[in-house]
This record gives sequence, structure tokens and C-alpha cells, in this order.
Amino acid sequence: MELKKEVTGIAKRAKSASRFMVTLSAEDKNRILKDMAAALIDSRAQLLKANKKDILKARRAKMQPAMIDRLTLSDKRIADMAESLVELTKLADPVGEVIKAWRRPNGLWIHKVRTPIGVIAIIYESRPNVTSDCIGLSIKSGNCVILRGGSDALNSNLAIFNILSLVLKKHSIPESVISLIARPEHKAVDILLKQKDLIDLVIPRGGESLINRVVKLSTIPVIKHYKGVCHTFIDEWADLNMAMNICYNAKVQRPGVCNAMESMLVHRDVAARFLPGMIKKFREAGVQIRGCALTKKIVKDVKLATEKDYYTEYLGLALSVKVVDTLQSAIEHINNYGSHHSDSIVTENYDNALEFLRKVDSACVYVNASTRFTDGYQFGMGAEIGISTDKLHARGPMALEELTTYKFMVFGHGQVRQ
Repeated sequence: MELKKEVTGIAKRAKSASRFMVTLSAEDKNRILKDMAAALIDSRAQLLKANKKDILKARRAKMQPAMIDRLTLSDKRIADMAESLVELTKLADPVGEVIKAWRRPNGLWIHKVRTPIGVIAIIYESRPNVTSDCIGLSIKSGNCVILRGGSDALNSNLAIFNILSLVLKKHSIPESVISLIARPEHKAVDILLKQKDLIDLVIPRGGESLINRVVKLSTIPVIKHYKGVCHTFIDEWADLNMAMNICYNAKVQRPGVCNAMESMLVHRDVAARFLPGMIKKFREAGVQIRGCALTKKIVKDVKLATEKDYYTEYLGLALSVKVVDTLQSAIEHINNYGSHHSDSIVTENYDNALEFLRKVDSACVYVNASTRFTDGYQFGMGAEIGISTDKLHARGPMALEELTTYKFMVFGHGQVRQ
């Protein structure tokens, strides 16, 4: 009963604060965000100290290195968190933007105008930078946010939240504009997901089990930020040196994130030329390869891939490989085994590139570039709440515009309907 009262109270206060948020000007929001960025930099020692507790706990639990990397804060990552907040100040405030306006024959002026969603609950795992990104995006888009991070990053999340809360207090902003549920009980999430009269949207970010659980239990609309089974297809018309650089970056640069490549497809006509050198380079970086029978025929000591491997988000130094006969085979494989997140083709054939772009049903589709660019900051959106693999109401990196809805503002001069 006490837990239910605590969670419900957080939701009620957030709902009340959401009515205040619509009164903030773009200038007000930008001042807050700049002060938050400065506060993160000034509090680096405090953040690193808190993060160290999470890292030690993760090592004691024998967590995988890629997952520890997701947890880790450094001077550079703290600087990047601050820079993301500063970048948001350079972007136009979406609230109040007139998307479209038209006049009816009866003289009514109809305006379709962006407006905040209201109260957003974000349930996420691991990465502490998500805490500051979500707070910054919510403030700039005029929303209130309720955060529930994973227990593995609790100390880091609390430190970030407390630092940014002090900035709100300095600006005389209601503290419940941002909230963090620090209680470790899973029951807290169950209670949160039933607050349909107080919370307008739920965004889960994390593993498959977390997202499935949220979808099953929530009485509130959910936008899923699902796993990233991302592909790169090496076409028969590919520049193979370019392909090697792109694939290496997509897999190795940061393997524990959702936009890392998990499966590599290679056209049969270039497989014998491409795979030996590419797999050698991957192995030097510690990548374990699971390949199809044709891959194994070309590089004999490769482990044979199972059906399950092609559905797997490894989030680490492992990769599934498949040799395909045609562009169409590659597209069908991606649409069947992928998670509709981010997929890329390497090709010098313009028609093949266009066909891939049209037919691959993913949020982000690339030609001759690494899937690692699927990121709100990299797309020039300032930051992101996450990568939506849904189609309604947002898809791909969710940033300021995706955190708004719209309403119709109608101006008349006495019209009545006949």
C-alpha cells in the first residue's frame, strides 16, 4: 500500500506540473538546459564517484564487458551529456509550431498546432546518459517525465537526477516536472503502468523481456524501443574496401548498443573475395563469428550459425553471417529476421540502393554508411528518448517533434453550423 501511494503520488504531482510546463517560453527552457549542462560539468567528480559504485557492483555480478561499457561514465561521456543539452538549446521549440493552417469557405481559420504530450513515463535499463537526455528532451518539448532506470545504474541515475533537480529549484520550477522512481521493486513499475488517468505515454527502453512485460501490463499507450537486430548487406556491386570499413565500425566501435550490426549479409558473387579478410579483421578485434554453410565453406573454422543466431541481438562481440544469392534474398532475410531498427546496404549500384531503401521495412535504412549513426544527436536532433521500432506515432530516433502531439485551434467570427 505504501509503494502504491508513493508511485501514484509521483504521477499525480507530474500531472499537475504538466499544466505549468505549457507556460514556459523557449527562452525559459533554454536557460534551464544551459544551466543543467553546466551543472553536469561542474559535478563530474560526484558523477564519477556514484558511477564507480555501479561499475563495481556490475563486475562483482560478472556482467558482460559490453554491458559494463553501457553503464560506464567518463569525463568524455559526461561532456557529451552536457553537450547534448546545449545542442537542444540551438533547436527550435516545437511547442506552438503551426504545422498547417487553412481557411474554410465559411470563414473559419483552422490551425494544426504542436502541443506537448503531457506526462511521459520512461522505463529503461543500463545507460546513465539516458537520464539526462530524457530530462533535457522532456523540458524542451514541454513535457513532464517520470523516470524508472535499471537497478544496475541506480547510483549514477540518482546522482544525475539530483544534480538536474537542483537546477530546476534554482529556476523556481516545480520539482515534479522531473521524477525518478528509485524503489527497486518490480511492483513499482506494475503500479506505474496502471496510471492511465495521470500518464499519457509510456516508453520502454531495454531488453526484449522488459518491453514485452511493459506492453502486457500497461493500460497506457506504449511506444516500443525494441531490440536492434541490425544488418549490413554487402551487394555484388559494393566497394569492398568501403564495405570492410563500414562493417567493422558497425560491429566493433561500440558493440553493446542497439544500433550496432548484429548480422552481416554478403552477396554470393563477392563472398569469396570479401569474407576471408573481413572475418580475419573481426577476429583480431575479438569478434566471434557464426556463419551459414557457405560462409563456413569459404572460412572453414567458422562456427555454424543456427536459426536462432539470425534473430539474436548479441550486444557484444559476436556476429551472424550469411551468404545470399540475390538482393531480394537479402531484403527478405532482413524483413524476416530483423527488428525493423536500422539496416544498411553497401553498393555502387543506384537501382539496387533504391530497391533496398524502398523494400526494407525498418525505421532507418542506409546506403553506404554504418548503422551506428542511428542516434538523435548524430541526426542533428540534439538528443533522443530512444529509437522507436513502432510505426505509430513515432518511428526511429524520438526527439523534440516526436515528443509532441497536436491540436486544432479554430478561429471564427460568429459562425454556427447549419
